[in-house]
Amino acid sequence: MTIPTADLLGELRAFVREEIFPLEPGFFRQGFGAILPELERLRREVKARGWWLPPLPSEWGGMGLGLLEFARVSEELGQSPLGHYVFNTQAPDIGNMEVLLKHGTPEQKERFLKPLAAGQMRSAFAMTEPEHAGSNPVWLSTSAVLEGGEWVINGHKWYTSGFEGSSFCIVMCITDPDQPNPYTRASQIIVPTDTPGLQQVRKIPVMGEAGEGWASHAEIRLENVRVPEENLLGARGRGFAIAQERLGPGRIHHCMRWVGIAQRSFELMCRYAAKRELSPGKPLGSRQAIQHLIAESKAELHAARLMVLDAAEKVEQHGAEGARVEISLIKFFVAGVLQRVVDRAIQVHGGLGMADDLPLAYFYRHERAARIYDGADEVHKTVVARAVLKDYGLDVSL
Repeated sequence: MTIPTADLLGELRAFVREEIFPLEPGFFRQGFGAILPELERLRREVKARGWWLPPLPSEWGGMGLGLLEFARVSEELGQSPLGHYVFNTQAPDIGNMEVLLKHGTPEQKERFLKPLAAGQMRSAFAMTEPEHAGSNPVWLSTSAVLEGGEWVINGHKWYTSGFEGSSFCIVMCITDPDQPNPYTRASQIIVPTDTPGLQQVRKIPVMGEAGEGWASHAEIRLENVRVPEENLLGARGRGFAIAQERLGPGRIHHCMRWVGIAQRSFELMCRYAAKRELSPGKPLGSRQAIQHLIAESKAELHAARLMVLDAAEKVEQHGAEGARVEISLIKFFVAGVLQRVVDRAIQVHGGLGMADDLPLAYFYRHERAARIYDGADEVHKTVVARAVLKDYGLDVSL
């Protein structure tokens, strides 16, 4: 990596705004498939410029950026719903790549990580189940039993992100139900999506849209799905631990993407407030009510950005477990800032804010889930409060 971070950020910002923003109207009106040729053209351009896969090592075609550096990049890419895809850092693929890089066998890396990193395939991640509370990740019914050198998997999953069009899915399942420690009962197993018995029941419509490809969320069933024993990802019984390793940095990625969305919404709001006239010579921005919305958004954005960068630095220094409180803090705080800033931007734009002429309505629909996935607000607030109270002598077990 030879480009100074400040220069890199400026170049990325210009690329996102000049090359990716113009594709959004087609995406909003016609969907992902309609603009796929243009997206692939931009992906080739990103590779040619040496920007491909910012957080992965160079031997896997990436830029080798650390978590703190990538956090800053993620803010720039997050200003468009297409940004992370163009750079091959979209969820859940980037999380799957990071897990495969750390825990995959040489054979798994060759078969799954190599083409995924090259952008030649996509992947999915299946953890959440409709029958159980997502806020209790150790409570799963999907099981995998070892029979004759094969895992036989049965279960029901939903919100399996990116399943449509994916080549493989990493499935969280119970392999050791009799373990007394509930955190060592689950494992992660790689399941090619063309394996007999694996079925997509539906794409789940979210806020009126089912989404396409990497932006979709599937309900799936696994009925006597058989995969080789060597498809176990990492050690047996380490599924929950690997998931936690994934979610820590993943929440940094998400939060800085949200900061990017909020930043773009803020800029749209300010530009509109400066030019839109209530009457001749009286722009919206001359009204104190609008000025207060701008000031509140500016303050919250600044705080959110610094909080995430601080958490990223702590993760780099102490690992995800050592930054558990900071990760929970940013997860609920930044999700709230995102929602408030987008809402204010829509309010300032009035009817235009509701129209798909701007990305605000898309952000409003799709990012309400930020307060739910990867741990609901209430779960993270509880983590923070219990850690604080423990310092005052009150030890409340989770």
